[in-house]
Amino acid sequence: MENVLRPLIIVGGSVVLTLVAGWAVDQLLRRTDARHHETPMWGLLRRGRVPFQLVLCAALLRGAYDQVELFRDHRVVIGRALTLVLIGSAAWLVVRIAAAIVETSYTRYANAHRDPARVRRVRTQVSLIQRVVTAIVGVMAAGAMLLTFPAMRAAGASLLASAGILGIVAGVAAQSTLSNLFAGLQIAFGDMVRLGDTVVVDGEWGVIDEITLTFLTVRTWDERRITMPVSYFTSKPFENWSRGSAQMTGIVFFHLDHTAPVSQMRDKLRDILRECPAWDGRDWGLAVTDTTPSTIQVRALATAKDADDIWTVRVTVREQMIRWLAAEHPYALPRVNTADAVLLPSGRRNGRSPFEGAPRRIHETPRTGRG
Repeated sequence: MENVLRPLIIVGGSVVLTLVAGWAVDQLLRRTDARHHETPMWGLLRRGRVPFQLVLCAALLRGAYDQVELFRDHRVVIGRALTLVLIGSAAWLVVRIAAAIVETSYTRYANAHRDPARVRRVRTQVSLIQRVVTAIVGVMAAGAMLLTFPAMRAAGASLLASAGILGIVAGVAAQSTLSNLFAGLQIAFGDMVRLGDTVVVDGEWGVIDEITLTFLTVRTWDERRITMPVSYFTSKPFENWSRGSAQMTGIVFFHLDHTAPVSQMRDKLRDILRECPAWDGRDWGLAVTDTTPSTIQVRALATAKDADDIWTVRVTVREQMIRWLAAEHPYALPRVNTADAVLLPSGRRNGRSPFEGAPRRIHETPRTGRG
């Protein structure tokens, strides 16, 4: 009877004690979080309740399973299994605690600084630091688990002896991975690109959605995701529209007839921008920037707080200005002048041009403007 009750008491007591301790710690963190609203530390630490309970339960069972006669025949297997669970849960708990500390540091920095560019830079660095910590803890935990096996401990000397050769081979084989790894650290701390930056890569316009140690994801305007190695951003040029500041200036070109009412277009542009919520009011303008034998090039300029708003401003100005010109000033749209073909005489007579005195008919064909 004792052989049955003792394991039940040990296992049941360990589980009950684990649940009670986990509940008590969770309640303590909950109350502390309620008293300190200025920091999310205590609320984030509550995410470590499950790994904390696993660590506590594995430690209790690891220390008491030797006292059970029923487990003596399988003592080595049970002890090793509990040790593996203890190491894995401890690594999980360390990762959760580190994540809580890193997230708290970022939140405090974001609340203290109102510069969006600096906040995005710190956010990128924090996310990569968290991934590095997770990778280091995971590697250390895996190594500790392997060392629990006697065969691995016995092979340690030979592994160390061949570490130099293996390191060279691994470095050559993982050259691309290592280059991406160092490129990720360079991006994080070199402030080249940040989470939330608006970039143009290979002709694709998008926003930096995710940065890891080896790859980077760009979310395009049509909700596609472009995954690229981070080494691309350290070896090739790209456009960063939100570097330093997210404010942008947008330009819309119109190709119009020489008789286009430029001054009235300037007044109309001002009215369009006043009714456009995406315009930030910083600057605007309209000027003739070029001319050709058949058209003039008119440039409309406006500003907005970010890339999304400048796109809205540009399409709004283009659409409403073309509609207004077509309705109020259709003559301003570019036209193509054509004439009937005249056969060339055999030669010039009396020094006169063969076209002198020839009748001509002019047809004006309007066509739509573009900008």
